[in-house]
Amino acid sequence: MASAKAARSRGTPVKENGVKLEEGLNVFKSDRFDAQSYVQSRCSLNEKELRQFCANLFDLKKTAAEEMRRSVYANYSAFIQTSKEISDLEGQLSSIRNLLSTLATVNHDLAEGVKIDLSKSVEGSTENGSLTFEDREPSDLEKWLVEFPDLLDVLLAERRVDEALAALEEGEHVASEAKQLKMLDPALLVSLQNSITERRQKLADQLAEAANQPSTRGGELRSAISALKKLGDGPRAHSLLLNAHYQRYQYNMQSLRPSSTSYGGAYTAALSQLVFSAIAQAATDSAAIFENEPDYTSELVMWAIKQTEAFALLIKRHALASSAAAGGLRAAAECVQIALGHCSLLEARGLALCPVLLKLFRPSVEQALEANLKRIEESTAALAAADDWVLTTAPTATRQPGRPSSTFLGNTTAFQHKLTSSAHRFNLMVQDFFEDVGPLLSMQLGGQTLEGLFQVFNAYVNMLIKALPGSMDEEANYEGSGNKIVRMAGDETQQMALLANASLLADELLPRAAMKLAPLTQAAVKDRRSSDRQNRHPEQREWKRRLVSSVDRLKDSFCRQHALDLIFTEDGDSHLTADMYINLDGNVDEFEWFPSLIFQELFVKLSRMTSIAADMFVGRERFMTLLFMRLTETVILWLSEDQSFWDDIEDGPRPLGPLGLQQFYLDMKFVICFASQGRFLSRNLQRVINEIISKAMTAFSATGMDPYSELPEDEWFDDICHEAMERLSGKPKAINGERELNSPTASLSAQSISSVRSHGSS
Repeated sequence: MASAKAARSRGTPVKENGVKLEEGLNVFKSDRFDAQSYVQSRCSLNEKELRQFCANLFDLKKTAAEEMRRSVYANYSAFIQTSKEISDLEGQLSSIRNLLSTLATVNHDLAEGVKIDLSKSVEGSTENGSLTFEDREPSDLEKWLVEFPDLLDVLLAERRVDEALAALEEGEHVASEAKQLKMLDPALLVSLQNSITERRQKLADQLAEAANQPSTRGGELRSAISALKKLGDGPRAHSLLLNAHYQRYQYNMQSLRPSSTSYGGAYTAALSQLVFSAIAQAATDSAAIFENEPDYTSELVMWAIKQTEAFALLIKRHALASSAAAGGLRAAAECVQIALGHCSLLEARGLALCPVLLKLFRPSVEQALEANLKRIEESTAALAAADDWVLTTAPTATRQPGRPSSTFLGNTTAFQHKLTSSAHRFNLMVQDFFEDVGPLLSMQLGGQTLEGLFQVFNAYVNMLIKALPGSMDEEANYEGSGNKIVRMAGDETQQMALLANASLLADELLPRAAMKLAPLTQAAVKDRRSSDRQNRHPEQREWKRRLVSSVDRLKDSFCRQHALDLIFTEDGDSHLTADMYINLDGNVDEFEWFPSLIFQELFVKLSRMTSIAADMFVGRERFMTLLFMRLTETVILWLSEDQSFWDDIEDGPRPLGPLGLQQFYLDMKFVICFASQGRFLSRNLQRVINEIISKAMTAFSATGMDPYSELPEDEWFDDICHEAMERLSGKPKAINGERELNSPTASLSAQSISSVRSHGSS
């Protein structure tokens, strides 16, 4: 009882509600508590105070119920053990009470018998001078009393249990009737009762010994336990029943020897069959004999949990440990599934032991999961070190032994995509990995699985970033990349192949495979192809968003590298300086209006990349558009944020002249023109260009000249931009004789001035 109280005190931490409950009950614990005065004080409350008082009482009631519930759950095992001990003590006390009652009766009867014998002796010696006995024939009851012990001994010796039980019942009936009607001498009655008690105990010992024999099975075991229960020793009978089933399956396990070379699933299946069939039979026998009495049911549940824990320990030691350490998620998953399949059959008998197994198997499955993900990461990294970054279709997959053919038939569409060798390996290993998610779902490891796979994909993206030239110093310290060696992607085709790898995995292949973590209904399966996004759970949508954000890091690194290649020379000098605009007004001889060289190179680079991407991003044109949009924005944002450029424009020794302003305006219009034609002119890019045009016009206005009077109309700039794009694309266009494109002195209409003004101020 002390241990139960200690467990109860440990299992019920004091919380705020508990403190309020103690404070609310203090008034009733006081020695001076007056119930009459307390009730009268409450009767004087107004309606609002009464409502508040009732609410407080209701809160106290809920708090007390919650405390009771926590106490019951925290001390359930101690409660069951204590109840069993109390039941045993009650039986012992009853036996002691009967013995004391019998002893008192014997003492009383002996005293009365001695007194009667003495009086008769005195009367006989007085009247006759000597003691005489009257000879008489024994009655039928007295004859029965003489034969009864011998009859019981014969029945016990011959192990005729049913007849022995009937004889004991008859003897108890005779003893009870004789005591009530005083038909027997007290000494004979005591002798009869002692004989019944002695033979009852002997029969109980015989039944217990029979139940403990390994050869006692089936109906013979149930008969022995049932007879022992009829003798009034139910707790002992139930414990013997459970122990008999335990000894039986322990004996059968002696022939089951696990081997390091044996298949773990076979060992798990054999052991599951032994253990859970024994538990099922024990539950059936207990219900048949003890009729689901609460005390015995609780003992059965505790015994079944204990056997399940011992079973889980054996499976972890002989089947799961090696698989989990080696990353054998499939082998570990099969063992868990086999065990859960056998265990779930017990639910029909009211024993829900699967949560116990899941809790015990979870650490091993988590270890196998982590090792499997680590193996995917290391295998992919090994291929990335030698990857030539050339996109190819997936090689023909061969079905692995023991894998369902549907695994490969279902991934036929995935094999049609083009990836490099490391990405193909990553995808195939992930697809194979998701075939083993059954136990992960039942163990509620779906979230942990997605997180682990995201970390592996993030590490792969880090390696792709390291494969970009010029990114070693900036990106080498990404978590997960470590000191792994990665083959460089030397040209633009190889570098865009890196983006193709990451985008296809993040947008399609990984999310499609991860949908196996969220089983769909029959109706949802039919619409899976057309509504993948709707079928995907919120957790998976968030997971896909994180995958895409990881790809965005690669995209940013790609754009930053190419922007820097455009802006800077190998010696670190800049191609984009204020002098390229300021110096124009000092040299006007034979000047040809054409976009600046850096923006020509930007256009050529984007055109070349567009041609490359057309084959790489079939069906994913949006990703290609967003990539070029970001690359263009990176260059323009660099210009917008280059403080030295704007310091020279605004406060330099030489001001920005009319020709410099026109060239700057032409460059910006050229960017807008080819970005609009390529459909990657974003609102942000348009806004930034408008801001820097306005900034340049403000700097020009500071010289005292009107920028709008120096700028030709927009059509003049548009014509030059279109001609430049055609010439740079290798498609020269004949010049319209009606307009001299190189003449910046074309008349300005009021409409063109208004257009430029609104454009510059936007």
